[in-house]
Amino acid sequence: MDLKDKYNQLEELNKKAELGGGIERIEKQHTAGKKSARERILQLLDPGTFNEIDKLVTHRSYDFGMETKKILGDGLISGYGKINGRLVYVFAQDFTVFGGSLSRANADKIVKIQELALKMGAPVIGLNDSGGARIQEGVESLAGYADIFYNNVVASGVIPQISAILGPCAGGAVYSPALTDFIFMVNEKSHMFVTGPDVIKTVTHEEVSKEELGGASTHNTKSGVAHFNGADEDQTLMMIRELLSFLPSNNLEDPPVKTTIDPSDRVEESLQDLVPADPNKPYDMHEIIQKVIDNKHFLEVQAQYAKNIVVGFARFGGKPVGIVANQPAHLAGVLDINSSVKAARFVRFCDAFNLPLVTFVDVPGFLPGTGQEFGGIIKHGAKLLYAFSEATVPKITIITRKAYGGAYDVMSSKHIGADVNFAYPTAEIAVMGPEGAINIIHRNKLNDDEKVNAVQEYREKFANPYKAASLGYVDEIINPRDTRKKIIDALDMTQNKRKSNPPKKHGNIPL
Repeated sequence: MDLKDKYNQLEELNKKAELGGGIERIEKQHTAGKKSARERILQLLDPGTFNEIDKLVTHRSYDFGMETKKILGDGLISGYGKINGRLVYVFAQDFTVFGGSLSRANADKIVKIQELALKMGAPVIGLNDSGGARIQEGVESLAGYADIFYNNVVASGVIPQISAILGPCAGGAVYSPALTDFIFMVNEKSHMFVTGPDVIKTVTHEEVSKEELGGASTHNTKSGVAHFNGADEDQTLMMIRELLSFLPSNNLEDPPVKTTIDPSDRVEESLQDLVPADPNKPYDMHEIIQKVIDNKHFLEVQAQYAKNIVVGFARFGGKPVGIVANQPAHLAGVLDINSSVKAARFVRFCDAFNLPLVTFVDVPGFLPGTGQEFGGIIKHGAKLLYAFSEATVPKITIITRKAYGGAYDVMSSKHIGADVNFAYPTAEIAVMGPEGAINIIHRNKLNDDEKVNAVQEYREKFANPYKAASLGYVDEIINPRDTRKKIIDALDMTQNKRKSNPPKKHGNIPL
């Protein structure tokens, strides 16, 4: 074999590996409205930056005639490249090869990528499109999954981990995405479930479609398993790029600063009358957020789930922050089980990756009812309290209107470690609303006129931010129009904040 033959051989093997399961199967993938694994990676990464690792790996199975069916790459493409000029690691399951099923060999490829990402301190992105464990390999495939899960946990809070579900994802395969920080799904194309419709029908006799059981809509609205959903693959992959623009590469770095021409001292007159004087009138918290952040660019997380709380990423003066805000336009902004868990997880992510927390408060309390109490609102509400208390990143809080009862404490109050607490003149910081308070204080001893007067008196005395300000629980009462400048000044002031919790293995969050 001369030199030319050797180079030709390499060329040929590379071409073979790049075809995966072959032209026909790639066409089938296209017909189903899906890209091939390689196309997905090339679209996700900056052009010309992808470096493939383990391109020529094959499986090592000899049962069920598998030794005659070896395909280069073995149904998984992995490597590294760049997104917005920053290093990322990526792997993509190739549905054209054995239905993207997980073999011991391609689990090893994923493990290698995870370990490299951890060592180099760079995000890892998994593009999932798989029929699950490779049945022909039995326990070896299961062992592969568990190795991946273990690495997900070790890497958690050290490097950002992102999962995109771009096809089926069932059984054990769903737990790796569930352990990662964010899950992206594609409408009507991706499905996640532990047990599929057929098994459910056999065991519980329930009839349910794949889409109803584990589609993007279900996981983005009902279960809260997913964080984002795109109309198609193109949009979904672009959303991953957008998310990464807010995140540091690892837990020892600060989030990337972006230059902005949006003035830091911009005054927003329309905020002066955005919060209604009538405490029972709703308004959209999105309007306040949009008006104070840089260039109205807000990347909302879990936008369709537990809408009574809003969480997401934005920038102030070019610096990324995490925003948590009650939403008076939905269920009056109460805290319930789902919103507490949604916000708690988001707060812990921001704390792990050095993103300051800006919290907008308008909360009438926790949602009453047997459904909430039996569902464990005490335990789930405590998760949010725990997350805010534990967070050592800069914490800035703005009370726009109601801050009642225990919910006032929970929403990043001064008492659980917020660094700067602002309130609008419309703020009401009290144990409860005036009507409820008077009913309890006077136990129905007042006639109607006396009651009206007593409520009015209580409102003037307590339903305002001045009592809290006189005690130092609120640092400054501000004009709404100045919100942006005040937040940016506070973020500048806290940027070198140094705080650490007592040394421990880890706390015991009320799960």
